[in-house]
Amino acid sequence: MIDSTSATHPATTAPRWFAFAGAILAAASVALSAYASHVASGAGQASLQSAAAMAFGHGIALAALAHLARRRLASIALAAMLLGTLLFSGGLVVAHFAGVAAHTAPFGGSLLIAAWLAWSLDALRR
Repeated sequence: MIDSTSATHPATTAPRWFAFAGAILAAASVALSAYASHVASGAGQASLQSAAAMAFGHGIALAALAHLARRRLASIALAAMLLGTLLFSGGLVVAHFAGVAAHTAPFGGSLLIAAWLAWSLDALRR
């Protein structure tokens, strides 16, 4: 016999994953900020601090907003927020450590803007 009360529906696990990802982003951003403050210098330090600030803010937003994602548009907005943060902050971090240009950062920033606009539309529909 299958116990349907213990089964997890995919629609109910997505908010948990967004909250989990947000908390991981926030934790990683604290570590990145510490690295930037104590090890990096010059333009690299500023770039890493910017990456940490964006990751922290959007990580907290993901963790806080995840439980409100009841409709598809809200879930899409949070997925875009996660991807945008990874592309923006991750692009800056990779650029710093690899010594290359941060080509993904502008796309990540644009995706973050789109994510917040999508979230605002979903908020109007609630």
